[in-house]
Amino acid sequence: MIQLSPVDKMQIAKLPNRGLIGLYGADVHNFLQNLISNDVSLVSANRAIYALLLTPQGKLLHDFFVLEPPDSSSDAKLLLECSNSQTSDLIRKLTEYRLRAEVRIEDLTESYDVWAVFGPNASEKMSIPSGIGAATVHHAKVFFSDPRLKELGVRVISPIGETINIDAPESPYKDYELNRIIRGVPDGDLDFNSGRTFPLEAGLEELNAIDYGKGCYVGQELTARTHYRGTLRKRLFTVTVQGQLPERGSKVFLGKKEAGEVKSGQDGYALAMLKLEQVFESEKDGTTFTAQNAKLIPLHQSWMNLKIDHDSDSQGS
Repeated sequence: MIQLSPVDKMQIAKLPNRGLIGLYGADVHNFLQNLISNDVSLVSANRAIYALLLTPQGKLLHDFFVLEPPDSSSDAKLLLECSNSQTSDLIRKLTEYRLRAEVRIEDLTESYDVWAVFGPNASEKMSIPSGIGAATVHHAKVFFSDPRLKELGVRVISPIGETINIDAPESPYKDYELNRIIRGVPDGDLDFNSGRTFPLEAGLEELNAIDYGKGCYVGQELTARTHYRGTLRKRLFTVTVQGQLPERGSKVFLGKKEAGEVKSGQDGYALAMLKLEQVFESEKDGTTFTAQNAKLIPLHQSWMNLKIDHDSDSQGS
């Protein structure tokens, strides 16, 4: 277990990599409920959720937050806050599933800014109610605790160009990214192989993206089976990097055995998808992971639930 405090004061950073999708129409809630991994009925002015759109085989396509719009004059029923590089593809996938549902889907990225307020006790200092994804609306802005992990702070969705009146210095986006990487939380742009990664491999079960009691959704069967078996072959880890940061996509080795792949990284930390059996082997005999010319040391986050699977029939690559 590790207890890291990379941020020693509250900060605010604009997130230029995020986009917004608006969903309109009478069937929005039922439509989305039948598609995504979390329970849309939980979304209200007081709560946002984190959720996934999967392939029918249970592999990751998109991750996003679901919330109510901050502007009461908007006729959008729900907003999806997602990667702005994947907005068009997510709209395309949602449109494919729409069929005859009374749902209109619109890219609202140019209408809103997305911010993160992070640092020690950011939610408490901003008077955000306690609870996963707890939200509040103030002056046409919605503030919500990041539903994935408390240490990621508070998200703010505001009409574009609006001032965020928060008593905290504005920091560069890279400071937020370092906090994310150190905490072991993946970015859908950088750390998933779209259509190839299972959500449990990326830690998204522990990061509150999946509701096992909500009923059917696309990819639900394999996700539930993997959950109830309780085992995996590989997991995403934060690794400390000794030496030059390896390029994203670099192969990871344990001795001469290929053990995984480097994902996003910054300032001596990275995320890496590693084979669990080799992580435990390394811990047992002291062998070291390497990537390019760097040594990598996996860190066990306190929120991670790690088990090993020796029966890999359902866990493909």
